[in-house]
Amino acid sequence: MTVAYGLRDVYCGEINDGHVGAVVSVCGWVARIRDHGEHLVFVDLRDHTGQVQCVVEKDLNIRPEFVLKMTGTVSNRPNENFNEKLATGRLELKDCKIEVLNSSEPLPFPLNSKVGVDESLRLKYRFLDIRSDRMQKNLRLRHKIVQTIRNSMSSLDFLEVDTPLLWMPTPEGAREFLVPSRLQKGHFYSLPQSPQIAKQLLMVAGIDRYFQIAKCLRDEDLRADRQFEFTQLDLEASFVTQNEIIQIVTSVIRELFMNIFGHEPEPIETITWEEAMSLYGTDKPDLRVPLRIRDLTQYFKDTKVNALKGVSVQALLLKKAASISRAKLDEFVAIAKRNGGKGLLWIRVTEDQNGLNLDSPISKFLEDSDKSALINSLNPEVGDLILIVSDEKLLSCQILHAVKSFAISQALVDILVPEDQYRFIWVTDFPMFESVDEQGNAVAAHHPFTMPNEEDLDLLLSEPLKVRSSAYDLVLNGWELGSGSVRIHQRDIQERVFTALGMSLDEAYDRFGFMLNAFRFGAPPHAGFGLGLDRLVAIFANEPSIREVIAFPKSQSGIDLMTSSPTAVDKKILKELGIISGEKAGGGTKVKDGETLKSEVSN
Repeated sequence: MTVAYGLRDVYCGEINDGHVGAVVSVCGWVARIRDHGEHLVFVDLRDHTGQVQCVVEKDLNIRPEFVLKMTGTVSNRPNENFNEKLATGRLELKDCKIEVLNSSEPLPFPLNSKVGVDESLRLKYRFLDIRSDRMQKNLRLRHKIVQTIRNSMSSLDFLEVDTPLLWMPTPEGAREFLVPSRLQKGHFYSLPQSPQIAKQLLMVAGIDRYFQIAKCLRDEDLRADRQFEFTQLDLEASFVTQNEIIQIVTSVIRELFMNIFGHEPEPIETITWEEAMSLYGTDKPDLRVPLRIRDLTQYFKDTKVNALKGVSVQALLLKKAASISRAKLDEFVAIAKRNGGKGLLWIRVTEDQNGLNLDSPISKFLEDSDKSALINSLNPEVGDLILIVSDEKLLSCQILHAVKSFAISQALVDILVPEDQYRFIWVTDFPMFESVDEQGNAVAAHHPFTMPNEEDLDLLLSEPLKVRSSAYDLVLNGWELGSGSVRIHQRDIQERVFTALGMSLDEAYDRFGFMLNAFRFGAPPHAGFGLGLDRLVAIFANEPSIREVIAFPKSQSGIDLMTSSPTAVDKKILKELGIISGEKAGGGTKVKDGETLKSEVSN
């Protein structure tokens, strides 16, 4: 029970049988007013704990959302007036005296309407939207999660340390926000994409185990799971391995589940990146969806069907989906082509006098051996649909994942994804590099402080695309919840990685000299992880977007509709900051009057 104080004796939703007969004061907002005749009016008063019915005299000059203090006697309601949906539904406050603490104009939208309210209107009046039951519940869930995490990390001997927001560029792969320096005109701070460099320096400094509920900022396009500023559990530890970091994070997840849901989560399995891509076509698999990709390459080595002669033949069996219309099947083919493939083959499983029949645009080209291979490898039943992509293996699997996701979103398959199920999975052994550029330099798949797999160190400069990293992701219900890695702590290995990325040692020391120099003074082996707090809360709250679990988010276009920011800045301020003074900026940046300074820092 919450302890009340100040103007009230008890919270609205916490009045109980123990208060019967007592005169108490409650404070809150008017949720509803009902005139029941006989000179009586019933006012439902609401605060964050719930609401209580208050009985008052008629001729009130109040409206919904007025802020009131009500003082009355707690009484049992007559049996016929029980409201079992409320915790206080068997009680009421009678003979209430009213003190109007503040009035309210009519609201621009109903707070708890079952009919959806336009999100832009909710964001414009976010201070009202947060009064709603939905937002109150979400933000209190967020608080409970953060509180549990802090307790868990402290119990594991992690020390909470704040790191700077005014910092320098961090190589996380996204554009950064810049802050101009008034004292050092023409120079800028960067707002950190994460505390990556700072937390590694804390390991060199002997902190041993660090954590922080950290604010991170990235100038990226916004979407349901991404905001300019987001919050993560950031942690780092010395003298640990990848498995120990995974165990630490898993223990935090277990404790979270016990505190939030009252039970432990399902066991968290671990697969490699290669296994994830082969089985699911994505490195963010949703284990709630029981569909796995099947590799049929070996069955069609000698086929004469051109559509099955690719380097790799990958298939997906959709149960009871043969009735999908030809128009939707054509959309499947279009999705395959939009994702870089040559196309997609579909086969309906039907039945004739000879048994199973495979109905497809290439049916007449399928030999008995081809049909046998499909039936024996996939074990389809009448009414099933077979999808096949024949191309490079990785591309084939990614296409099938895209088609599968579309089919589920369109309810074309008989799969109901349970919202109240939470399936975690660890994905490990990510590629160190994602590609090679036109100059032959490797392009990092992670930040450049990620340790390569020790077995692949000799391939760094000769065959970089074969190098695996000591990186790992935690995935929940198809969302990347967090990622981490074992870090490089030896200067020679760090220099080799920079070389593989096409960065000269002079450039490396110019940008990260303080980091490389720190490695000269006894840097311990260390590893860490960052867990997306906003995404975790959104999933636990069954919300489709992290905007619903952040108090004051930006819209999808990056605008704060409540404050109308970003806004233009007075020229006087820009001159004071050295942005439009005409002086040469430190980075060679010159901005004309009235133009918007935009950070295009790219790593």
